Formats: sequence, C-alpha cells, structure tokens
Amino acid sequence: MSDLRRSLQELLGEGRDAAVERERTAFDKQAGSLGEGLVLFGAGHLGRKTLSGLRKAGLGPVAFADNDTGLWGKDVSGVPVLSLPDAARRHPEAIVVVTIWRGEGTDRMRERLAQARNAGFERVIAFLPLFWKHHEVFLPHYAVDLPHRVVEQRDRVLAAFDLLSDEASRREFLGEVRWRLLGDFDDLGEPVATEIYFPEDLKRFSPEEEFVDCGAFDGDTLRRFFARVPGFTGRVAAFEPDPRNFEKLRNYRESLAPDLRSRIDIYPYAVGRERGTVRFNATGNEAAAVGFGSAEVPAVTLDEMLARGRPTYIKMDTEGSEIDALAGAARTIARARPALAVCVYHQQNHLWEIPLQIASTAEGYRQYLRPQLLEGWDLVCYAIPGG
Repeated sequence: MSDLRRSLQELLGEGRDAAVERERTAFDKQAGSLGEGLVLFGAGHLGRKTLSGLRKAGLGPVAFADNDTGLWGKDVSGVPVLSLPDAARRHPEAIVVVTIWRGEGTDRMRERLAQARNAGFERVIAFLPLFWKHHEVFLPHYAVDLPHRVVEQRDRVLAAFDLLSDEASRREFLGEVRWRLLGDFDDLGEPVATEIYFPEDLKRFSPEEEFVDCGAFDGDTLRRFFARVPGFTGRVAAFEPDPRNFEKLRNYRESLAPDLRSRIDIYPYAVGRERGTVRFNATGNEAAAVGFGSAEVPAVTLDEMLARGRPTYIKMDTEGSEIDALAGAARTIARARPALAVCVYHQQNHLWEIPLQIASTAEGYRQYLRPQLLEGWDLVCYAIPGG
C-alpha cells in the first residue's frame, strides 16, 4: 500500500460523528464570541453571498473590508466598505471572515489571512467554518460542503483514488479530500503549467480531431484549440445554452475564415442525461449554470447529437451538470472512446463520482487529476483511452 493511500485511509477513518462535531464547533473554537461583530474581508460575489446568508441566519456584519479602493466609502447592500486598516481602527475587536475565493485569484488564502492580521485584527478565519456552522443558508457552495458527507462516502472516495494513474494525481486527490474535510486551503496543490483542457503531456492533439466542447461559453476554449492545432481539418460541435454567451459564440464563429467556420457546428443547448427542458441561471458569463435560475433552456444528450459521429475529444465544463452530461454520452464514450476533459470542482463529490462514472462507462481509460488554477478552481479530470 502506498503512503498516499494509507494517508487517505487514515483521513477517512475519522468517523462521521467526529466530522459532524467539527462542523458544529469549528467556527466558535476559532472565532470565539461574536460580541464585537463580524467584518467580511472581500465585498465581491462570495462576500455578498455571505452577507445574504448571515442576514437569513439573523446576523450581520458591521462592515466589509476590501482591497478595491474604488469601493471604499461606499455601501454594499447597506453595509459600509472600508480599507482593512480603516476597518481595524473602527472595529479592532471584530472577527474577520475572509470571503475571497475565486477562480481568477492570484494569491492564496494564507496571504489573505496574513494581510488581515497585519492590519491589526487578532481573530481572522477563512469562510469555511462559518459556512459549516450555518450550512442551511450557505451550502453547498461549489466544492464546499459538510465534511461528514465525505466520510460517509469513504469506500467510493478510496475507489476513485485507486483509478488515478500517476503520483501527481493521487497527491492532488489527497489534498482535495483533506481540504473538504478540514478546510485548510494549504492542502490544495499548485496549478500545473500545461494549458487547461490541452495537456500535451497526456494527449497529442492533431488537426483531425473531432472535438466536442460542452460549455463553450464565448468560444474561449475553441480559440486556444485552434491556436494549438493550426491547419485544422476536423470537426467541432460546441454547446452553449446561455443566450448571451451563445450570441458571443456565434459572433466568434462568424469572425473565422470560411473554411474553418464551415467545420464548426454550434448549438444553443444544455447537455444532459435526457432530452427535455431544464432550469437555467442565464448570467451571460462563465458561471451560467443548469439546475437553478428562472430561465428554461432545451437540453439534449450527446448520444443523440453525436449518433453518427466519432468524437476524439470531449471537454465538459458545465457548471455542475457534468455527471448528467456524462450519463447522456455513455453510449458515445463506449463506442468511440474519445479522450475526456471533465471539470470536477463544481460539487464536493464530483472529485470521486466523476472518475468512478467514467470507469463504469468504458474500460481501459487512464485517469489524471490536474489543478489548472489556484485553490481548487478549474480542477480537471483527464481520461485518456488505452492503446
């Protein structure tokens, strides 16, 4: 047994009751009394979600602190936004909850925590313990969910670990599980140097690829793909259900040379496990997602759309609906055996459920886990068919 697997077994041996106890008590142990109030460090998307959740829980921060000078002196939903030093002068005994965690981040949580402490605050914690304590209003939030749910899936977690094909993947998997259980962002690995969705150390890309882009956004992945494979002579099928994103995708296709444009089919559909209509959060940006929101969009299966094709590469970044998308592509994957790039960071259990689903769909795939951005964002499972 490898040291990494032994470490994973020990980590998962904690027991459900102990994990539940940590969820209930971690915030109070780290933060102490709320008598002096809360300062939320970060007034962006996560900070605003935290404010909304706190108000539902009957609480509320005394201020936001933020590094954006353009926000200082303004209010966000009635809460003043201050610089960190100004917040420390006005509320020196407050608890600071760091509410900065985003895919485009260039720093790490430990640096944000240190910045708040250096400003003069003594009690500074990341947002996870707060979200665990008030899970009914906060969770799930991407891969953040209650730790005991990981422990309950112990056997499946271990089975997915055993599917990974190299040490780097197994090390990343262990760190991701530790973070889900213990909330320490330092457990999350550094991003790899290879470009997202195109890891040339795992797969050689050719001009003849039959490429399927699920979650095509505005054509950003296609731009990278065409830059990587000049003289493209294959086919592309791109799916993007958000109407505004689809219009950007259409405009991008129309900007291409006629020969290349003729090789690209674009569809305003979500991909799922069955044909129908799904609820959709139409944001007009990369976070547009299936499963919630007020809009409705048509959904199709890849098995239906690709019935006559033989895709060689399928990428899925569908903001949390990847498991359904894989289910609707099962026959195609088993028949054509394309390489796969599937995001596994949108929900807590996707880390293990997606590798297990790929393995149950078709045998002989080598699976790799690669962090493409800091702190767990854009974590991708690459599945490469055997020889």
